[in-house]
Amino acid sequence: MRQFDVFVWGSPDITETKPSFTDPALGWFFTDNFNERLNESDAEWIVFANRSVKINREFLNSLAENISAFPMVDAFAPRLRYASIEDGDKKSAKFVGGFRLHKSKGIEPIKEDAPLRYVACPRPEIAVFSRRIVQRTGAFDASLPIPAQILDYALRMYHAGGMCFSVPYLVAGLQGIPMDFSSENREWLPHIAYALSKSLGIKTARFVATHPSVIVSLWKNRKSLQEKRDKAILLSKLAPETLQELY
Repeated sequence: MRQFDVFVWGSPDITETKPSFTDPALGWFFTDNFNERLNESDAEWIVFANRSVKINREFLNSLAENISAFPMVDAFAPRLRYASIEDGDKKSAKFVGGFRLHKSKGIEPIKEDAPLRYVACPRPEIAVFSRRIVQRTGAFDASLPIPAQILDYALRMYHAGGMCFSVPYLVAGLQGIPMDFSSENREWLPHIAYALSKSLGIKTARFVATHPSVIVSLWKNRKSLQEKRDKAILLSKLAPETLQELY
């Protein structure tokens, strides 16, 4: 069994993309359809990364160290390091991490200098899940775009008994700038609302009230949403105190 498999997504010619390096303990999958390739993966841990993220030996070595240091963790939300232009042409390093839950915004990025903590979900550009929690959580919701699939999967993972951890020193490099994945972005708002409603149900009431435009979409898809919600929370292991930690 390999230690890591890396699923790379987000390229127009994704099937022709080449790995940045090779290693017998590492598998590469270039696809925008996670479910189609998951059966081919047999690694202990799976990294889901957008093609803009630099997956190199340094990152994977750091990931391996953190897996060893935190054996109770089923998923990691790495931070992303990117170059931000400030004061003209001067560039400085900036960091973004995973998301916490927010009652009116739905989700909100944790602070740049946030300490070790559990998060609701990783950045859409990079997420790390253990094989054991993938087997418990099941397939990704392919009806959603990939960034929203990551959010939905992480939330469902909590119902399956998993925990997603943010470690400040687990960092991957990003080419370009982070995605504007938030409820303030109209492109993502309905998908975020769908994922949150599926896993959190009535606890999203304030969020929906703050963003009434999503009501029509949620009502239109209420039947499939309820069916998926029933499956997601069946025998849920998400305790109220654990949920509170994610805010």
